[in-house]
Amino acid sequence: MAKVEVELPETAFSALRKAPNEFVQEMRVAAAVKWYELGEISQGKGAEVAGLTRADFINALNRYKVSVFQYTEAELTEELNQWQ
Repeated sequence: MAKVEVELPETAFSALRKAPNEFVQEMRVAAAVKWYELGEISQGKGAEVAGLTRADFINALNRYKVSVFQYTEAELTEELNQWQ
């Protein structure tokens, strides 16, 4: 696994009331959720980036109010019409 060093102001940790290691974990989850929401990564890759199981990543999506489905309404309609 690659290691990345990020410098953050001390006040960042107190803003979320988290210890540095908890803050970093939450950053991983938040980044993975956002990239998933943008359609840039899959659920599996999102879970990997977040350091979670896929089930826990789906729970994180729910916590952030992000749909587990990456289909737009038009794409879903088109997909369903192919089966009729």
